[in-house]
Amino acid sequence: MATEDIVTDPFLRSMLDASTHTLQQCIILLELADINALPATSSSFQNTLLVISKQQKLLQSHLGQLRGYNRNALLTARDAKQITAEARQEIDRLHLQLQNLYYEQRHLRGEITACESYDHKYQQLPLIPTKEFLLHCPEHREATESELMIARINHEHAEREALEQARQGLLKKKQGLIADNKKRKDDLASLDKDLEKFIDAAKPIQKIFEKEY
Repeated sequence: MATEDIVTDPFLRSMLDASTHTLQQCIILLELADINALPATSSSFQNTLLVISKQQKLLQSHLGQLRGYNRNALLTARDAKQITAEARQEIDRLHLQLQNLYYEQRHLRGEITACESYDHKYQQLPLIPTKEFLLHCPEHREATESELMIARINHEHAEREALEQARQGLLKKKQGLIADNKKRKDDLASLDKDLEKFIDAAKPIQKIFEKEY
């Protein structure tokens, strides 16, 4: 697979091209440096020095371009590290928040389960059956289960209040009857005493009628 197929980023492709040109320039300079066989005074030697000087300047240009790419790459890597660190911190924060939400969810589910399994007092109330209640109160047919239970409890409360009022009325009536009975008993007791006095007072008269003349 060719390098062009592997490296697709434009910036990296530019660096790769600059590196390739620099390498080629180095090879050209190495080939030109082999001038030992030429006399120092020959015109070919002087021409070679000029060519080498031009190629060195060209190499310096390629090297400067590579240094620029390297500096930009370092700055980009530094920025990428900073962005990565910030993103990691955000991910850690979100992960911690998610863990807290999972903990809160487990806690709430436990509370819901505890509430659902709790032996509520209203469940022990002797309420009338739902069908019978709906016959008396058909306006609650479309109510939810919770609304229906509240309505049944309120109905039971109203019924018990009515029964309590009736009981209080009967109790007052009973107390009135007891008071009347006590008064009559007292009257009868007083009448007995009066009768005893009357009999005692009538005994002399009875004795007179019992004498024989």
